[in-house]
Amino acid sequence: MLGGINNTLFLTSLSGFVVVGFLSLMLRWAFSNNKSLIEGPKKVGGEDDYGLLKVANSPKNHIEGEMLRQRLLAVGIKATLSQTKDGPKILVFEKDLQIAKATLNS
Repeated sequence: MLGGINNTLFLTSLSGFVVVGFLSLMLRWAFSNNKSLIEGPKKVGGEDDYGLLKVANSPKNHIEGEMLRQRLLAVGIKATLSQTKDGPKILVFEKDLQIAKATLNS
């Protein structure tokens, strides 16, 4: 007799703690991102490593690239300035590529 007269009440309450402990471990495992607090090295890719984004322009430096990116944003074209293996590049979606090139050349 573990809990006195009523063993089922004792075992039920004990099993509740076990279930809550198991669920907390499962939730901790499921929602952990397994990432270190230390940031890893940045990965620099080539021009073709950016998926749907295509190169609209190749500025000489990041200052010129940011000015060109701001010009595209003013027209309403979403643009990204990224450092690639070949230097900084302005990347846009393929559907906006011709408009972006025309805007930057004007």
